[in-house]
Amino acid sequence: MAGHGPLRALDERLGRALATSHLPAGPAEFCADLGNTAVALPVLCVVMVWAGWQGWRGSSGETPHEGAPVRWWLPPLAAGLTPAVVPALVVPLKLWLARPGPPEMAGGAHDGFYPSGHGATAAVVYGVAALLVIRGVRGRRTGRPARRLVAPAVVAVVALLDVAVGLGLVRRGYHWPLDVLGSWCLAAALLAVWCAVCDRWSGAAGAGRASKR
Repeated sequence: MAGHGPLRALDERLGRALATSHLPAGPAEFCADLGNTAVALPVLCVVMVWAGWQGWRGSSGETPHEGAPVRWWLPPLAAGLTPAVVPALVVPLKLWLARPGPPEMAGGAHDGFYPSGHGATAAVVYGVAALLVIRGVRGRRTGRPARRLVAPAVVAVVALLDVAVGLGLVRRGYHWPLDVLGSWCLAAALLAVWCAVCDRWSGAAGAGRASKR
């Protein structure tokens, strides 16, 4: 466990090594700031507007068909609500585990540093934005090569971005490595729920199959 388990000593040793490494402090601070809601949420808002426009345009151009209606507004709406769940989960976990932070954070207002709020925010916000882009591109009538390239490219960019945020948080002494890893696990669960909700109730999959018949 991150708070009191056998991995804690190894985790803190790795965290101190990264915090005192030769990684540039300026870029590390910039990457850590990418986990701020003030930076991440505007990016998500832009993608939500784009995804909503794509969904509305696609649904308005389709002929009526039998089956569940296409709720084009559900994925963007769910994407906007998902980041609100992050503090509702992270704050109680921090208070419950009460893991002390790195030495640089000594004397802070609290001792709860697991999981990382910035790490979870970055992983959830950029992750759900990437899923919106992938769904939007797949719903367009584009050539197959273009659609095949978008998904892996977007996933790679978001993965690198999350790793950069995590390294920045550890390098600047804001969190231990396991704090960031825990936030990624939490984000993965939230993104899986978002996908399940959209696949179950948006009706886009059924509409796509019906349009191919």
